[in-house]
Amino acid sequence: MARTITSDARKKDTREKIELGGLIVKAGLRYEKRALLLGALIDLSERLKVDETERLRLLAIGAEAFGKTDE
Repeated sequence: MARTITSDARKKDTREKIELGGLIVKAGLRYEKRALLLGALIDLSERLKVDETERLRLLAIGAEAFGKTDE
């Protein structure tokens, strides 16, 4: 039983990572360097902690992008 839980958790983790990678592709950043992507995400994380307006602005941009059909 413990083996099943571990396997299910690993599958869930893998699926989440694949989905997050898909966001990078959807944003048009597939060919950017990993260090740049990580730096941008760290910077964003810090900005979102102190700026609710920025959070709402980016949320609207993302919601619109998800609403568009894939090109």
